[in-house]
Amino acid sequence: MTETIKYAIIGAGCMGQEHILNIELIEDAEVVALCDTSEQSIEESLKLLDNEVAIFKDYTDLIEANIANAFIIATPNFTHIDVLKDVMKSGVHLLIEKPLCTTVKDCQEFEKLAENYPGVIWTAMEYRYMPPVQRMINEIHNNTIGDLKMLSIREHRFPFLHKVDDWNRFAVKTGGTLVEKCCHFFDLMRLIAKSEPVKVYASGNQDVNHLDETYDGMTPDILDNAFVIVDFDNGVRALLDICMFAENSEYQEELCAVGTIGKIETEVPSNASGITNSDIRIGMRVEQTALKENITVDPKIHSAGHHHGSTYYEHTSFIKAIRNNTKPEVSLNDGLVAVAIGEAAEQSIKEGRVVQMSEFNL
Repeated sequence: MTETIKYAIIGAGCMGQEHILNIELIEDAEVVALCDTSEQSIEESLKLLDNEVAIFKDYTDLIEANIANAFIIATPNFTHIDVLKDVMKSGVHLLIEKPLCTTVKDCQEFEKLAENYPGVIWTAMEYRYMPPVQRMINEIHNNTIGDLKMLSIREHRFPFLHKVDDWNRFAVKTGGTLVEKCCHFFDLMRLIAKSEPVKVYASGNQDVNHLDETYDGMTPDILDNAFVIVDFDNGVRALLDICMFAENSEYQEELCAVGTIGKIETEVPSNASGITNSDIRIGMRVEQTALKENITVDPKIHSAGHHHGSTYYEHTSFIKAIRNNTKPEVSLNDGLVAVAIGEAAEQSIKEGRVVQMSEFNL
């Protein structure tokens, strides 16, 4: 009989609740504990669960209780480094929501501390697991379009959601939009390119969102739009186009990869659209032929969150690594480099220059 994976959720807000919804769909996995200082977040999370769970306000009490073999860290970004230092005492498996930490310095500190950690440590990068994106990645890595040369990712979406105490309104707590929101796109770029970033150039601003909001006399300072260019060591060039005042978009994300003999395009529908399927199109240069295929996500899985079913597939992969005692598919180094690209992009905008990745001593 397969042993049930017992999860504890540290941070029961928006993303913690999405993890709950997806764990509820997985056989031989269950949530046994919730930990959050917000009573509202706890109450909302309890409504999603069919079983009784232990409730904690302090994660040190959760660690001492020793009732879970996997922790999900979904607390506000700026708390990650301190939470991680403490939960490491447990030795249990860890799934850490992106960004790993808000700064490269904190990511490097945690990576060093975790060198001999006995459990699986997995950086949560949901976009890797979206079915149309996974199919696109496989086709690129199978050289269907020849040698990859250019990659573009566009996300046109709604503004940042309101979260507990609106912590996500200020760059000092999030790492900045290009760290908080976009690190998973930079992770995708690196995964697809199979190469390391060399330099980053970005242009962006806060033009529309949150300008009429104040918190303790301060106006939010997070970017709401940007273009980011990343050059990779193997010659691949990637572009991110992010706009967060574009709510009425049929497709929230659109991806295009161009190689020496063809190109691949796909898209991820906006969750608000209710669309559960996406097209992937492969067009070849010489033959002037095109293949178009529709990829559908199980509606039950699609409805369990805002990431086109990917959180479910992420958990099944995480659980497989736990059961087989294998390395995580998304490592701490993956999380670190994604944050570094985001930090470089934020720095590029502030200083109006190309930022070399060598400046980060990765």
